[in-house]
Amino acid sequence: MDYWSALEVYKEMVLLYLEEGRQQVNSRCAHLEPWQIIGVTVITTVGALWVKGFLFQQESLTSRIKKQCFRLIRKIPFVGGAIQSKLNKALDDMSASLCTLKEGMSYTTELPSKGLSQAKVMEKIKEYDTLNEVKWEKGLVSGAVYWGDESLTKLLVKVYGDFAWSNPLHPDIFPGVRKMEAEVVRMACTLFHGGPNSCGTVTSGGTESILMACKAYRDMAYERGVKHPEILAPVSVHAAFDKAAHYFGMKLVHIPLDKKTMKVDVKAMRRAISKNTAMLVCSAPQFPHGIIDPIEEVAKLAVRYNIPMHVDACLGGFLIVFMAKAGYPLAPFDFRVKGVTSISADTHKYGYAPKGSSVILYSDKKYRQYQYFVAADWQGGIYASPSIAGSRPGGIIAACWATMMYMGENGYVDATRKIVSTARKIKTEIRKIKGVFVFGDPEVSVVAIGSHDFDIFRLSNALTSKGWNLNTLQYPSSIHICCTVLHTQPGVADHFIRDVKEQVAIIMKNPKEKTTGKGAIYGMAQAIPDRSLVTEISRGFLDCLYSTEVTKSNISHMNGNGKAH
Repeated sequence: MDYWSALEVYKEMVLLYLEEGRQQVNSRCAHLEPWQIIGVTVITTVGALWVKGFLFQQESLTSRIKKQCFRLIRKIPFVGGAIQSKLNKALDDMSASLCTLKEGMSYTTELPSKGLSQAKVMEKIKEYDTLNEVKWEKGLVSGAVYWGDESLTKLLVKVYGDFAWSNPLHPDIFPGVRKMEAEVVRMACTLFHGGPNSCGTVTSGGTESILMACKAYRDMAYERGVKHPEILAPVSVHAAFDKAAHYFGMKLVHIPLDKKTMKVDVKAMRRAISKNTAMLVCSAPQFPHGIIDPIEEVAKLAVRYNIPMHVDACLGGFLIVFMAKAGYPLAPFDFRVKGVTSISADTHKYGYAPKGSSVILYSDKKYRQYQYFVAADWQGGIYASPSIAGSRPGGIIAACWATMMYMGENGYVDATRKIVSTARKIKTEIRKIKGVFVFGDPEVSVVAIGSHDFDIFRLSNALTSKGWNLNTLQYPSSIHICCTVLHTQPGVADHFIRDVKEQVAIIMKNPKEKTTGKGAIYGMAQAIPDRSLVTEISRGFLDCLYSTEVTKSNISHMNGNGKAH
């Protein structure tokens, strides 16, 4: 009784204060007419909603203010004109470097009035092939082509030809393709230790695989009442997650990395989890530095907060599943880890299938249901598709299946052993070179190089002049080599190590020299505070890819060691 008596006392006090407040409000509004009270209420409510909408958007207030400031600056006549002039020059230079044809060549801009013979078509094809100047077959390119084996190529061409007209959109017409796609998915699930209820689909590449996972988890979040779903992912995660967030109206929350290990900061990820979190993401490995995130630790967060977790293994998925048998064991990264609900892996990278094939896998069929699209009321009939595309090339699926069957476990293990041993040799030797360092402790196929003593893009320029085609990275400035089967050819790794050692020694004689050429462009791009300028140049680059205007050759000077190459 004492308990309830105490509550009654508090109740009376609250009622007393409410009455006092009511009288105060009434006394202050006594001189106002009803229409004034209603008007003030409406204006205040609308204003409050506007302020809320202005402050709480997916893009931060700081970012929006910066963008607006840069827009205003570019409207100042002499400033805007100077910026536009520089942009136009950059785009002209880009067009000249990308779209230059050989002497006597021109673009075809309309259909031939009469169809060409097969011999003439093949003659034209050979002419186009002469434009290729980068000798990827010799192992001078980072990533891009992951094997190119002649016997495998012949098999793929034959298989694709047999299924060139097939389309898995029509499983009743092409049941063989349906069977092959199902088997590709099941073989991949087995490799990643999926249980009997694991599943997935074949996609056109890593980006689509990632898009599908994000779409599935967004729809799951919507179902549980989340209005603004968020993706929590390391800052090193693939840009396809930015694309997914943009396409699907999600917010990508970037989680910082541990500066020493280059792995995602798990504590920072835990702090970022909110009621809007739709999915957690880790990479195995990530593209910039080849580092595998602490998947087991992040998976514990996923279980604790009941959030789906995606492992992006697009780059190295078909290496890491074979590394234990190749003699390079890793910490668990797949469906063996409780909390991992989906995995993306590219069959067209280290799966050695032709370009245009990847898989998105789920630990349980309940997740895949949210990936599907169904239009039940279309006049053309019930329309259902498993991924973004409707019609899909059955020839690519058949060639992917053929590759996996041709390689077999022994073929993949052997290739993995060669690639990982090559990458680790490069890592070990680069660490011995004074003036450069390796980011983190890469365990798979990518080795990223940086420098505290000079602009690393000078080394990029120098190696380019030696015939190497490496990946340039930003935030922080670095370059990396992504090892493939081509780099396991005799002498290739030694050649790369020797060139790095020689060029670094030359650069270290004058480490503070300014960078020129493409290296300077990369350095400048990440230093520009107005990121809209970088976006404009990037869009201009994409425009150049579709240009059919003949441009004059423009050879850029690049300095790596202070001497012209």
